[in-house]
Order: sequence, then C-alpha cells, then structure tokens
Amino acid sequence: MNKHSKKTLIPFVALGAAISIAVGTTACGTHAASRGNADPVRGRYLVERVGMCQDCHSARDQKGAFVPEGWLAGAPLPFAPTVPMPWVGVSKPIAGLPTLDDAQAMAFLTTGELPGGRRALPPMPEFRFSAEDARDIVAYLRHPIAPGTPGDAAAAGAR
Repeated sequence: MNKHSKKTLIPFVALGAAISIAVGTTACGTHAASRGNADPVRGRYLVERVGMCQDCHSARDQKGAFVPEGWLAGAPLPFAPTVPMPWVGVSKPIAGLPTLDDAQAMAFLTTGELPGGRRALPPMPEFRFSAEDARDIVAYLRHPIAPGTPGDAAAAGAR
C-alpha cells in the first residue's frame, strides 16, 4: 500500500467507526429508554423460552402436549427425585399470580425469596432475574396467553 492509499483509507475507517458508535449508542439508548415500561411480550419470552415455566406449571394431555386450559395453572409433576429430599410434587398456579402481589413476585424473581423469608422447595429454581426481567415476567404472568389459542395469534403479531 502506498502513502496515498493510507491517507485515502483513514477517513473511511474513521467514518465506519463513527457510524458503528452512533448506531450502537442509538440502539442502546432506544432500548434503555423503552425499558421504562413493563413489556409483557418480552415477559412471555422469558417465561416460555428462558425460565421454561410451562414445563412444570402447565397441564399436559396423555400425549404430553400442553392443555391450553391448563396453561400455567399448576399441575402434578411427571417426575420425582431419586433420593429423599424436600420436594413439591404439584406445581402452583402462576397464571395471574394468584398468591403474590407485584412486589412479592418481583422479590421472588430477583432474590428467590418468598414472603416471610421462605424459599420455594425443589424442583422450583431460585431465580435471580434482573429487576427489568422480573417486571416483564410479572406483566406477562398477570395476563398469560396459552400457545395455540385465539389470543396467541395477536401476541405473535406483536413479536
């Protein structure tokens, strides 16, 4: 590369770096600004794809498929520990969060602690979601939508 090529290349490299920084800052700033409100669509993603809550908290039919009417409504667990230990054999309903107010649900999702300092028994994980994640999860769980139901099509369009 001759010295003229280097001089020609430097402005393009600088321009590329500036565009990358501007786009990254704008994208991050927009995302952070939008995080001021609860996002139930993101909450649904966290419930269904990260926490996989439906695996224990939703009823299934004889073929193992989820029963829409039992979506996040609690269900007998189809497995058990192989050694003696504290255990809950039936999951609690989480659709609508019937046993927790928003602050209690947020505390549980961010610290693993239930009201009164209690801990959930296995197999329930003691999650440590961020406050933003917990807020979005609570927003979704207040009004969950079972996959394959009429409300699911509208939710899928919002994604």
